[in-house]
Amino acid sequence: MRITPKLLDSTVAALTEALTFRHPADAVLSQFFREQKLLGSRDRGFVAETVYAVLRRKRFLEHALVDGVTPRRLVITALTRLQGLAPRQLAEALRPREVDWLAQIKAETTTPLTLAEQADFPDWLSERLRTRMSEAEVLQLARGLNQGAPLDLRVNPMKATREEVLAGLAADGIQALPGRYSPLAIRLEGKPALQRHPLYLSGAIEVQDEGSQLLAYLLAPKRGEMAVDFCAGAGGKTLALGAAMRNTGRLYAYDTSGHRLDAMKPRLARSGLSNVHPVQLTHERDERIKRMAGKIDRVLIDAPCSGLGTLRRNPDLKWRQSPKAVQELQAKQTAILESAARLLKPDGRLVYATCSLLRAENEDVADAFAQQHGADFEPLPVGALLAPALGGAAAGLDAQGRLRLWPHRHGTDGFFAAVWQRR
Repeated sequence: MRITPKLLDSTVAALTEALTFRHPADAVLSQFFREQKLLGSRDRGFVAETVYAVLRRKRFLEHALVDGVTPRRLVITALTRLQGLAPRQLAEALRPREVDWLAQIKAETTTPLTLAEQADFPDWLSERLRTRMSEAEVLQLARGLNQGAPLDLRVNPMKATREEVLAGLAADGIQALPGRYSPLAIRLEGKPALQRHPLYLSGAIEVQDEGSQLLAYLLAPKRGEMAVDFCAGAGGKTLALGAAMRNTGRLYAYDTSGHRLDAMKPRLARSGLSNVHPVQLTHERDERIKRMAGKIDRVLIDAPCSGLGTLRRNPDLKWRQSPKAVQELQAKQTAILESAARLLKPDGRLVYATCSLLRAENEDVADAFAQQHGADFEPLPVGALLAPALGGAAAGLDAQGRLRLWPHRHGTDGFFAAVWQRR
């Protein structure tokens, strides 16, 4: 690919905005491409790939630069050190002296990399992970997180079987395999555009990480029950729960964001579900929650979290989070769990989940709830809950009775879940 001065300048401009960390990187790039209408699809792909490469490997690149770190130098170093371009391939786009500068940093002997620099983590994150795993595994985890996430689909059993979807994809030349864990998961080779594919338009498939799909099997809502997806967002898990209920009973999709709930509406229309009822709350102590107390059979809390388990697709999150932010999230997660638990009737099931890697947002929140409410809520082992659907694969997902998914071990986003039954 020809790297022109304009293409390099565009990449630097996009990265400069992304590095302010005022907005998520995907939103920054979407806005940038709306403003840069003359960039072709191939150029947009180059810009996005390079920006994400810098965000994934920022610590390594900064170490290689030693000093004089700028967005332009980060881009050039990423292109040569990470993407393997030779200086001559960049010659047209480089400024005077930059060829000599590239040769100089290549020849310089740098100091040894710290663990955080090797892992491309902020120091605080590296330190927290090191308390629960060896340095070698921290680096294995980092390598897993620095890979782009595969594209996973969830089959809507109200519309098709997995075998039918696999056959339909194959007929259109789209390579795909059954998921490793979820009976409804399909993993695609590459990332084909699916928004106009008949299977997508008909509601037979939804994009959803395989790890996320397992939460529906943990909650396991039954026909005719009343269930709540407490932090429903745009509805990925809501749709899975509604299908598990075979479109019977009532499934409430709670969220404080009307914008996120609005994003669910076209997905609901495609899904064919009529048992889902979106409800916008003002906060976790909303009066409507009090009115439903003690009436619900199943409650899922996919709590707001740091999102550090999704770094394969959102690498900027590791630079946008901080210990203070995690502490604030932990307080919010605790409050949400306390409020949502009140909804359950006796023998009702409660699932608390996050897509975080951190003990503070996961085990610490679950342990505090269990200690305070042990008389009323009995913990359930996730291996036994998943076994009916997953068979022997369920045993490898159970970490001391709780779900613990790691990108480098399971090939999914990082997930945690704890399950209780109300006595």
